[in-house]
Order: sequence, then C-alpha cells, then structure tokens
Amino acid sequence: MRSTFASGNMSVIQLNNISIRQSAAVVISNLSLTVNKGEFVYLLGKTGSGKSSVLKCLYAEIGITSGTAMVAGYELSTIKQKDIPFLRRKLGIVFQDFQLLTDRNIFENLRFVMKATGWKDEEQIKKQINAVLEQVGLTGKNTKMPYEISGGEQQRISVARALINQPELILADEPTGNLDPDTSAEIMKLFMDISKTGTSVLFATHDMLLYHKFPARTLKCENGVVMEVRA
Repeated sequence: MRSTFASGNMSVIQLNNISIRQSAAVVISNLSLTVNKGEFVYLLGKTGSGKSSVLKCLYAEIGITSGTAMVAGYELSTIKQKDIPFLRRKLGIVFQDFQLLTDRNIFENLRFVMKATGWKDEEQIKKQINAVLEQVGLTGKNTKMPYEISGGEQQRISVARALINQPELILADEPTGNLDPDTSAEIMKLFMDISKTGTSVLFATHDMLLYHKFPARTLKCENGVVMEVRA
C-alpha cells in the first residue's frame, strides 16, 4: 500500500519492530530504524551476520514477519507484487559484483536499465546518462566496453546505474568488496557525496578500515540484532 503521508515525510526508511525470515529461520528480530532524506548510514557486520537480509527486505526481495516497514513511501508488510517494481524505481541498488552486461558498452548498459524502467524519449535518455556519468566522474566513457575499464570504474558505472532514476535511497551491499584500498576510498567518497545531494545511502560493509577512515552514523548487525553504535 502506498502512503501519501509517509512520502511527504523526511524519513526514507521507517522500520518499527520488524523481524526478517530467510527460509525457515528468523535472521533479524525486533529491528526499528529511521533513515532520513540525505543521510549516510553504515550497516556493519561480519559476513553472514544478516546485513544482506536487511537490504533484501528493504527492496522487497524477502518479506517481514512482524512489525511495519515503510520504505520510500511503500508499506512493505502490505505491498502488492505488482507494486514492487514501482518501489524499486525509487531505490538504487549496488552490489559487490558489478553486474554489468559484458556484451554492450557503458552507454548501452545504462540505456538498457532506463528502457526497462519506462524511459522512452531517446534525447532524455542520452541527457540523463551523460548527467549520471558526470556525477560518478566518468564523463566520456560512454563507448567503452566493461572489460576496457578498471574494476573501480566498473563499480562507478554500477553506481551511475543506481542513480539513473534519481532514487530516494541507495542500498549498497559490500560495494567495495572486490576493490583495493585506494579505489575503495574513492568509491566511499562518491557515496558520501551522493548523500550530500539528498539521496539517502545505507552502506553495508565489514571493512573496518573504510569505516574508520570515513566516520558516519553506524548500525551494527550481530547475533540476529541490529543496534545503533554510539560514537
């Protein structure tokens, strides 16, 4: 169900006492969380601690078993299957592996996503692709194939793809996991800059070096519980 009240609110994520189940097991219980417009928030935790389950819940890949969960104006406990694509258009999702289409250039990778999400005007498509490539620092790379650019640049393209529909929220699942420390720091700075433009970022990682280098509001995922870490 869509909530017009929530969409006018400053909170992009509003979770109240939710539990998340994967297969038969409850992986996260009693999670309450508010993330406001333009906030950058870490979700820290070891591999297997439930970070990805939290993100999957937020983009309605897995359901919640109790509580209420409002994300980008949609109530996840009552969302209909036909509305899930509309929720996801308001989100940008970035994974550890870049998931670029290897048989087409950067422009066509981004155009493919735009056509799939309802863009029709080719002039507007071109304009938006150029805008997001500029935002991630890759102006002029339109005609490059994924294999012709570095891993860091490929992840920047993944970020550009996540930005293409001007989302309210970006969910980043270990986005620096395959990158060296210097490149990771560059990608981290990019996400921080994105949050300053008003797009909220929830950044899941187990990289403590990155976390200490770029301090921000932090949640910790451990033993099936997500808790705020006080500085």
